[in-house]
Order: sequence, then structure tokens, then C-alpha cells
Amino acid sequence: MNDDHPLPRPLRPFAGPLESLYRAGLARRSMRFDEGRGVVTIDRPVISVGNLSVGGTGKTPTVAMIAGWLLDAGHRPAIAMRGYRARNGISDEAAEYHARFGSAVPVVAQPDRLEGLLRLFATDPAVDVVILDDGFQHRRIARQMDIVLIDATRNPFDDRCLPAGWLREPTSALSRATDLVLTHTEHTGAAEALSERLGEISSTPLVWAEHAWSSLVILDPGGETTAPVDWLADRKVLPVCAIGRPGAFLDAVRRAAGRPPAAEPVVLRDHDPYRPPTIRRIIRAAAGADAIVTTEKDWSKLARVPPTHWPCPVARPRLEIRLTRGGDTLRDRVLKTAGTRIG
Repeated sequence: MNDDHPLPRPLRPFAGPLESLYRAGLARRSMRFDEGRGVVTIDRPVISVGNLSVGGTGKTPTVAMIAGWLLDAGHRPAIAMRGYRARNGISDEAAEYHARFGSAVPVVAQPDRLEGLLRLFATDPAVDVVILDDGFQHRRIARQMDIVLIDATRNPFDDRCLPAGWLREPTSALSRATDLVLTHTEHTGAAEALSERLGEISSTPLVWAEHAWSSLVILDPGGETTAPVDWLADRKVLPVCAIGRPGAFLDAVRRAAGRPPAAEPVVLRDHDPYRPPTIRRIIRAAAGADAIVTTEKDWSKLARVPPTHWPCPVARPRLEIRLTRGGDTLRDRVLKTAGTRIG
């Protein structure tokens, strides 16, 4: 898989027929859920955060932002996620949430989210609201809010369904959403065009969100420190990542450094486990670098490498979502939903 097509080049001639099969299966599944078959309502309000396409919309920082709102309002939220490619029982995203919230926000990370939540409620009855991470296609659990993130730089109306394109569902599925969040709106032209198109097909509230690095966490043999983003300016850096759509991250690294990378960026498949041969490859590539720059998601696995093994400091940006339009309304809706009595 690469950044412009889900299929390897030799398989692309079969993309059309495979997409047709995928959409046929999806239609049957959607019809079942539309009729309410197999849908379970739990006794806590549920807020789903998901997307229409594969990767790169800012789902994890958005879930974290919503969890922060709920904590500040006195709630005890739990995050339920699939736990994709978990290592030692902890997925990349779950490790991020644990690092940020500790025990304040329980995280259920397993394929059967419903079973995991019911077990959590039995041991932690104080949980009073659930956030479904990547929940738009996980329709088994009923929800009171269905927030869908759309990357402004990747117009879904110009895309196709898997495996011919990056869409998990056709754009008609947006009719299920209660709220739409347009991300990467720092790209103003693309955001304006897509916002106008979405307004033509939906009256769903539209929120604008920018992705921004707030600071850097830098690790060297002396420990961890926090630095402003301009610490990277004019440094020779090596970008390292294993995320679904790495383009935005690599562009942000280039902008922050203001110069070409020290070596070819190490870009791995999504959720790569970072086995020892890969670590050795990164160490070799970083031999002439002033710093390695990676994501919080990747750091959840790279952190097991002793600091003295790295040939230079390792920097990871703190990514935050800044809501520039409609943010107060979205927050109010989240808090109102969290106070809803179910059943």
C-alpha cells in the first residue's frame, strides 16, 4: 500500500470489480443496521467519533479533546476502541490515551467493544458516558451523537470506496452523521470548497478544525524536556512514522525544519510493530541527523528503546485540534448528550 492508492500496482486492474463486491456487501450490512437488527442500546450515552475514509483525519486528538471536555465538566468518560494490532494487549491509540489521561479515562480496546464495555461497567460503575473511537462503521452500539471527521484536503466526492479508493463508505453514508467536523482547514481554499459542497447535500452542523503542533517533547540521554516547535528550525531531521496517511506529518516536519530531511524519511506501513531490524534501520538512517521526529502514536512503541541507543535526540510533536468555527456549539452538544438519561 502507498499514499496514493490502497492497492499494489499489479492489483489495480481489479480495483473496479473488487469495489463493486465491497459495496454490495456494505449495502447488505447497512440495510440490516438501518432496520435496527443487531443494534444494542446501552444504559449510558454514547458519542461516536469516526470518519468516512481510511486514516489521517485527526480522530485520536479529537477523541482526546472530547474526553477532556467531559472530564472538565465532572463526567467520567470511557473510550471504547477496536484495539487494532494491539501489542501486549495495548494498541497504539490506547497507549496514547493512557499516556494522556492515566486512570482518569478508562480505555476498552478489544474487537468486541460491547462485551468490553459491559465488563467495564461491572467493575467501574462511575463511568457515565462512552466515546466510541472510530465508531462510524461500528454500528452495533447505538449512539446519541455520530460525529464524522472529513479531511478538507481529501475531498470524499472525488474518491472511491475500498479498494479502488480510500472511502470506507460512499458519501451517502454522511446522512447518518449528527455532526460533521472538517479537519485540516488550515488549507483554506480546499476547506471552503468542500464546506460549500457539504452544505449542498446536508444540513448537519459543520465544524471547522485546524491541526497544529503546540509543542515538542524531546528525549535525549538526560531525559525528557518540552520545547517550542521552532526548536526544529534549520535542524537536519529524520522523520519516522508508521501511520495511515503520512503526507500531512511529513509536510509539517519539512515546514518546521525549514530544510530537506537529513536522510530519506523512514515511512512504514500503518501500525508497524517496530521490530529490532526496523529500529536498527532507523538508527543507521539517523547517523547524520540532528534529531529524529516521530508521532505520539509511533512513540508508544519506540519508547521501549533505551535513550542512549539513539544517535540524536528524538522529538515528538504534541498535536492538537483547534476548532475555528462551530467549536462552542459542538462542545455544548457533547455536554448536553453526556447528561442525557438513557433507558
